[in-house]
Amino acid sequence: MTAFNIVAVVQSGRLEYEAILLAASMRHADPGFAGTLYLAEPQPGPKWNGDPRISAPVRALLESLGATILPFHSTTFGSDYPHGNKIEALTALPDAPFLFLDTDTLVTGPLSFLPFDFTRPSASMRREGTWPKIELYGPSYAQIWKSLYDRFGLDYDASLDLTQPEEYWQRHLYFNAGWFFHQSPRAFGDRFLSYAKTIRDTPPDELVCQELFPWLDQIVLPLVIQSFNGGRPGPDLAPLDGSATCHYRSLSLLYARESDLAVDVLEEVARDKAIRPILRNWDALKTLVYQNKGRKARALFDRQNLPHREQVIRNTLKREDLWLR
Repeated sequence: MTAFNIVAVVQSGRLEYEAILLAASMRHADPGFAGTLYLAEPQPGPKWNGDPRISAPVRALLESLGATILPFHSTTFGSDYPHGNKIEALTALPDAPFLFLDTDTLVTGPLSFLPFDFTRPSASMRREGTWPKIELYGPSYAQIWKSLYDRFGLDYDASLDLTQPEEYWQRHLYFNAGWFFHQSPRAFGDRFLSYAKTIRDTPPDELVCQELFPWLDQIVLPLVIQSFNGGRPGPDLAPLDGSATCHYRSLSLLYARESDLAVDVLEEVARDKAIRPILRNWDALKTLVYQNKGRKARALFDRQNLPHREQVIRNTLKREDLWLR
């Protein structure tokens, strides 16, 4: 197996608490991991309103959990588009194979032995058809996506899943940016940033009616992956978004729809006496885990028959005053 590093983004606020859960769950579920967990931290500068750096107690705790804090400077994105952190952080990494994870991820099983082919990048298929939104008179999915592939000289036809119907969103290469990997964070990050700036600043005409934010990273990601001869992940990587990781996005959603394993890992690591005093400052975790209201949220749903739309889950949780992040 190829040795690799893991990178996530950490900054002040909710992400620093999520980073504690990520680091603690990784130590719990994959204690033999041979690489380094890097937590990329944006530094103060003109792109940020205020100081995005984490607090000293959280920094010390994360380092005690085995994480390495990696500072980087935001030159293109910042407060206006924090999703851009995952793009700009990559080139600060040592140039070795990497797996990016969103900070709101639990490690629930060993990552060390997954059969990554780092020469063929891929990303999470746990997504909804959030972009583009097709207008009544067009342009179509095909016209929109082809305009982007053409802009960068990429093979649009090779990206298609021909088992899906024409003008259905899943026919097109579209990922959740919650995880992705490649052999070179610098090469991948440079291209990711270049493509993102191009689409932001000079989008093709076919995108005139489309919202670019907050979707820009997910619009660009399939183009970057295609440019490095990557594509959809194979069944060997099913443990990502499965038995090895859980991209929960909010603690309320974790309790509502994720596996028993994910809930058990969350509660076990959160109750560790070494990290509990700091995590109690996170109101969502304090309410859902330490006050056991997460179990009440979980009882509202049948995980074998969940609503097809996430918004229905959110609305149910809000109605019961259990929607917390």
